[in-house]
Amino acid sequence: MRILVVENWPHATLGLLGKALAEAGAEPHIVQTHRGDALPSSVDGFNALIVLGGGQDALDDARYPYLAEEARLIRVFAEEDRAVLGVCLGAQLVARAYGAENILARPIEFGWHPVRATQAGRADPVLAAIGESTPLFHWHVDTFTLPPGAVNLAGSDMTPVQAFRVGRAVYGIQFHFEAGTEMVARWNDDYAGEIVDIDPGWFQRHPDEAARHGAAADAAGLALARAWTALATLSPSREDRSTSLILES
Repeated sequence: MRILVVENWPHATLGLLGKALAEAGAEPHIVQTHRGDALPSSVDGFNALIVLGGGQDALDDARYPYLAEEARLIRVFAEEDRAVLGVCLGAQLVARAYGAENILARPIEFGWHPVRATQAGRADPVLAAIGESTPLFHWHVDTFTLPPGAVNLAGSDMTPVQAFRVGRAVYGIQFHFEAGTEMVARWNDDYAGEIVDIDPGWFQRHPDEAARHGAAADAAGLALARAWTALATLSPSREDRSTSLILES
């Protein structure tokens, strides 16, 4: 199984998703758009798509023209019935691709906070992995409305739509379930100056919060990653097709 992975920002990597993919024997093909890598022109050869987070807003095509290409790529994978997962900015791009409103520059939601599954989420093959309510890591100011026809799977106190599904296998997940305690600790180093600006008390609180919430968040995040990976293996590879589906510009 070969997974196309789009990294939009330095240090915003697969995290716990990488562990789940490795366990399943999946091969991630990583495209770093923030470094100028080009997105593929065809979905052939890929079983599924993961679009990761970033500091861009999902509508800033003028500075980041690849965002529009990612939104189109999401639709092409979906139309081929291949699993799609968008995380944070990736979720905002899934929402954009399906006609939702992107809501920009809200107050920040940062740190470990409870995510509560909706009734639909508790029955969902992927989101059921987090249980009814689990503390998971957040770092975002932008969000979105529920896309037309999508199913709302989870919310938080600040964000009523934290996760949604379109059709069988297209997921947008705002919270950083992929960010286990090890990744959060690395982000503390990588983005220390930015974190001090947005939450001056974070470094004093972090050890206690990691001790209180980290184990549960890691377990739920890995369970969710494994559940999505299992779903992705059910998507058709269609590698034997005689023609490629080329992305429309």
